[in-house]
Amino acid sequence: MDKDAILVRARDYIAKESDSGFKAQVEALIAAGDYKELEDRFYRDLEFGTGGLRGVIGGGYNRMNSYVVRRATQGMCDYLNATVKGKPLSACIAYDSRRYSDVFAMDAALIFAANGIKAYLFTSLRPTPELSFAIRTLGADTGIVVTASHNPPAYNGYKAYWNDGAQVTEPHDVGIIERVGAVEAIRSMPKGEALAKGLLVMIDKEIDDKYVAMVRSKLFRPELIKAMAGDVKVVYTPLHGTGAMPFERVMGELGLSVVTVPEQRAPDGDFPTVAYPNPEESAALKMALELGAKVKADVVMATDPDADRLGIAVPDGAGGYTLITGNQLGSLQADYMLLSLKELGRMPKRPATIKSIVTTDLQARVARAYGAECHECLTGFKWIADAMRRFEREGLDFVYATEESYGYLVEDEVRDKDGISAAAMTAEMTLYWRSKGKSLLQRLDELFMEHGYHEERGLNKYFEGPTGMDVMRGIMDAYRASQPKTLGGLAVEKIRDVKTGKVWGVAAPGEARPAGLPSSDVIQWYLSDGTLVTVRPSGTEPKIKYYVLARTEVGTGGLPAARAASAAKVDAILADIKKVVG
Repeated sequence: MDKDAILVRARDYIAKESDSGFKAQVEALIAAGDYKELEDRFYRDLEFGTGGLRGVIGGGYNRMNSYVVRRATQGMCDYLNATVKGKPLSACIAYDSRRYSDVFAMDAALIFAANGIKAYLFTSLRPTPELSFAIRTLGADTGIVVTASHNPPAYNGYKAYWNDGAQVTEPHDVGIIERVGAVEAIRSMPKGEALAKGLLVMIDKEIDDKYVAMVRSKLFRPELIKAMAGDVKVVYTPLHGTGAMPFERVMGELGLSVVTVPEQRAPDGDFPTVAYPNPEESAALKMALELGAKVKADVVMATDPDADRLGIAVPDGAGGYTLITGNQLGSLQADYMLLSLKELGRMPKRPATIKSIVTTDLQARVARAYGAECHECLTGFKWIADAMRRFEREGLDFVYATEESYGYLVEDEVRDKDGISAAAMTAEMTLYWRSKGKSLLQRLDELFMEHGYHEERGLNKYFEGPTGMDVMRGIMDAYRASQPKTLGGLAVEKIRDVKTGKVWGVAAPGEARPAGLPSSDVIQWYLSDGTLVTVRPSGTEPKIKYYVLARTEVGTGGLPAARAASAAKVDAILADIKKVVG
């Protein structure tokens, strides 16, 4: 983009932005003649994608700021008013601890109000799952949560929801995107006027109490928790996010002893004690693990900034802690919940679980062992919620859902991943297996012995800047033009291209079948030994993601031999992938 075009867009933005701080950033860049930074801020509009917005905070059309949030909300209002007729409309709004989250939430609330849509706004930060619960509890027509989940401190975001408490899917996602792109005038209203007219309603305790009660109601053995709560100590970190209040309340009401990492308890959008507030990363749990070792915790737990993800670590028996992966915890939870339903005589007629296509097959094997179905969907909890809607239509009984990126759902009152309810279920699960003389690691090994050793690893490659999207498209196009014949020395026997909607065997490429999923930029390679390798561009960050799901039968060499064989197999596959992406 040439300098003149950049300046036109920059001055247009300055004229539209209501926040003086964001305006000043762009004015300073123009004065300094910093065209490289200006190009990055203006070479495109920050895309309102199928899940909403996510980007670096700052002034500019390719940034998260008040103007971009207000325009997005106006588009949502235009779509809602054109689509939902014959009833008063309402929206729920929540936000996390990130910088400007409260500002953006109020910006959005006042846009809803000015468009005649009652805005229910939480008085302070709340977890994403509680926003989903509030939409369903209040019967709202839509909702948003201002969060960038586990992204670095420079980011913020905006996720859009529909009236069932799930993130928007077709046709609503496409309809909203079209309306956002067509916004010409933004309507807003002063806060005092919105309150006086009843178009802005502040909420907190009335939703908090119902949400906590719901979380507790999902547990199977409250009497076991009551009897053994004193024997278990939990160390917890909210990683400077929203989790402390609901987590400590739920665990406290259950009688469990919780020690929260003091340096990470207070909400802080700068996340000063971690480089990356993601419970998937071992470095983010460093302080929690140190405290766990000091107080001899039985389990260490962490939630991400909007408390929809949960990471845990458990004692390894040698004085340290072992991090449980998202795939492993999901399998343990599915096993415990199905086992509990069976033991307590509460197994429904058609029990069913849900997992994403990049989540371990161990969960599917566990489900089938209990006579339950396991259904696959695209990556992202909006697709899990879509499957839950289908369950309701078809008479399936939802039990549990998970995806590998530390997202779990143990209830159907929420239609997004829920780190708080998953933590409560994990605490009960820990007590249950302790009552049987086992640790979570021992139970996991039992599952491996029964179903095969499963190893899952990934690789992420970032492509920042104006050319990043083109580079990622080029990688995906190159794969489609020439599919790999082997990966890690294993033959590719079958290919599923979700974007083109086809599955075919390499030996018979002309006999393709439907992929059975909505179109998405995903390619999967099924290898000769059953290993599954998947590649897809991220929907929320400028990166390509690879997933390797490997399984090895446990033979005479036992679990150590199966682990070693799986590790060698995955290492070889990742080495081949790195030859493509560096």
